[in-house]
Amino acid sequence: MHLDVLDLRAFYRSPLGSVARRVIARHIRTKWRKLSGQTLIGIGYATPYIGSYRGEVLRLGAFMPAGQGAVVWPSGSQVNTVMVEEDSLPLPDNSIDKILLIHGLEVSEHARPLMREIWRILAPEGRVMIVVPNRMGVWSRRDATPFGHGHPYSRPQLQKLLQDSMFSPLDWTTALHAVPVNRPIVARWAHVFERLGSRFWPRFAGVLIVEARKELQAPIPTSVSARRVGKFATADGVVSRSSPERISKIRATKPKTD
Repeated sequence: MHLDVLDLRAFYRSPLGSVARRVIARHIRTKWRKLSGQTLIGIGYATPYIGSYRGEVLRLGAFMPAGQGAVVWPSGSQVNTVMVEEDSLPLPDNSIDKILLIHGLEVSEHARPLMREIWRILAPEGRVMIVVPNRMGVWSRRDATPFGHGHPYSRPQLQKLLQDSMFSPLDWTTALHAVPVNRPIVARWAHVFERLGSRFWPRFAGVLIVEARKELQAPIPTSVSARRVGKFATADGVVSRSSPERISKIRATKPKTD
């Protein structure tokens, strides 16, 4: 179930939300340094992160799910916010270069249709960056922040969803290694917690961040290894790998019934 957009906005105006935005935004910028001449769409509640690309990208938009609600963004005459249905994004096929999905996947009741729509609107080999609560993290267990709502993901769960949706994960990282409390020490020492946490306790980070590439064919799972077959069974008996018989003559024997 989606959080209300006003609660999301209030969180990012709080000291803890400011820390979360600063930490996650640094990871996003590290991966997507320059997007000049490209199109960028944020889905979920992405405005705290995509705002820094204003004036740089060719086109910029914020898609906010109807179940969440929408706010006007940015303030001024040119509004880039669109309220959308997750399983029917109002864009043509192959039209977007980059998509940032945050505060969207874990609360979606239509995760697979959403991923399919993202695949549809991305250009060939376009990139999506997904930020989700980490199932192992403390942040997913505290509902005082938006990362404590919805369905948190482990890395294997998110990787399977991506592969099933015809995306190849390119890069993984973690963020939010501090305890999610509104205390001045968290804001003051956030960079220290991030550096130590990424080294010593990355499994317990607050969020997983993955960048994935759209594939036109389903990617081969990296966990599956090829199995060597030593012999082929034919109608006349057994043929080894080195047999000169043509492969076109080979067919499987019927399974034994006894």
